[in-house]
Amino acid sequence: MKTITTILGARPQFIKAAAVSRAIKAYGGMEETIVHTGQHYDRSMSDVFFKEMDIPQPQHQLSVGGGTHGVMTGEQLKQIEAILLEQRPDCVLVYGDTNSTLAGALAAVKLHIPVAHVEAGLRSFNRRMPEEVNRVLTDHMAQLHFAPTETACRHLRKEGISGKGVHLSGDVMMDAALFYGSRARQPEWFDELKVNVGAFLLCTIHRAENTDSPTRLRNIFRGLAQSERPIILPLHPRTRKMLEQFGIQAASPIHVVEPVGYLEMTWLETNCAAVVTDSGGVQKEAFFHGKPCITLRDETEWTELVELGANTLVGADAERIALSINQCAERVLQAEVYGDGRAAQFIAKVLSES
Repeated sequence: MKTITTILGARPQFIKAAAVSRAIKAYGGMEETIVHTGQHYDRSMSDVFFKEMDIPQPQHQLSVGGGTHGVMTGEQLKQIEAILLEQRPDCVLVYGDTNSTLAGALAAVKLHIPVAHVEAGLRSFNRRMPEEVNRVLTDHMAQLHFAPTETACRHLRKEGISGKGVHLSGDVMMDAALFYGSRARQPEWFDELKVNVGAFLLCTIHRAENTDSPTRLRNIFRGLAQSERPIILPLHPRTRKMLEQFGIQAASPIHVVEPVGYLEMTWLETNCAAVVTDSGGVQKEAFFHGKPCITLRDETEWTELVELGANTLVGADAERIALSINQCAERVLQAEVYGDGRAAQFIAKVLSES
């Protein structure tokens, strides 16, 4: 029986793990232990995803959230190392680009335990982003690289990472979108907003480069306030805190609501007119559901979406934001750039045979 320890800590990782953990169980011959670092420690950002997506409950809850990047990563590294010393798994599986990803990979490689990285090879080429640093370092520690796109494979090759350890797997978030699409659930509060299905914008804001800058955050909300359509904004706890700290108001036509689970988010993405976000995962989810995306960033790791015209980068420029959200198309061109929806099955097979 091959043993795998999976490290999770944030919403996008829960979604990816829902697909891969299910595939690992179905493939057989592997025993998975899940470690939840607690990087997203708010119940609305964590527990609800495990419950509604049927993700196996973590055997280890570390509750390491908040604090500076160094404090968080260091404490996660310390606690993950203790678990790995006790378990000595055959492989450590990490996802994406969070501090949990880096801490899990570093703890494993120091103990000579092979690391498998799902979503390898993504690059924004902005080293001021902590996520960029995390994913670059993780790729250079991993033995197995599951790249979602050919572009990601090319990035790895340019950095000297190639050979039998690099696999073009497709994107496991597409697997999740296909599997859970029929289970999407309208939020209970939706009818109270008095907005029409298909006529609203869905917005998410959480990235540090936006929330930690009063200028960028103020410009974003100034641009959103010029929308000709209502905007539904499930407000991330981090963003709520910074809005209060900077004295920024979410003016009409913005409807601020509490964070939503994956199934409610899927319903909102399916039934909105367009998505406005700074999230990497939500950019892709918008594409999976055929919705145009306006991205509140200066660059993106999902360059394929920009090239297809499905994604428009507007940064934190209020006028560009206003122009883009009021002129965006109703649908986007569909193309098979993220695989065929069986990435998780492929990953489980490689993990079993490696």
